[in-house]
Amino acid sequence: MTTVGADGLMAAATVLDRPADEFVNDTMIEELWAIKAFEHAEIYFNLLSSVDPKILRLTKMDDEIYKLFRESFSELGVSLVTEDQLKSEAAKECWRTFCETFKDTVEDYNYATLIRLDSSKDYSEANSIIVPRVQFLAIELARNREGHNDSIRSNFKPKKLQTRS
Repeated sequence: MTTVGADGLMAAATVLDRPADEFVNDTMIEELWAIKAFEHAEIYFNLLSSVDPKILRLTKMDDEIYKLFRESFSELGVSLVTEDQLKSEAAKECWRTFCETFKDTVEDYNYATLIRLDSSKDYSEANSIIVPRVQFLAIELARNREGHNDSIRSNFKPKKLQTRS
């Protein structure tokens, strides 16, 4: 993977704030998204490995996100989710409605974010998919509050984060 450095990441963040319809399939943009999503995943998993997930606050909107998530997806088990539950045509419609509720209140609500399919495992190619940030937040808030991430601290140790130069 190409290293971009702090200046490159800052420039990418500025570019990635632009409307999606302004972009064509640019491999550099896709790579910057992937780097940002991977770095977020590393940091988040280190947090889960370090603190009690039940006390972890992810945003100032945690209570509202969790409440609406459980009202909208009361039957969704979050310990193990499938790509179909998150990305099938029927699921996309439900999730789109949910996500758009937070368009003006959750910063970067639709940024590409990696989520683990199985909450008992670390991020890996087989255990991760990309979802909008607010979808990640909803599922991870439920996992944290409902005890599905409790075993992470005993089964994994925080990793030294790789610095990008």
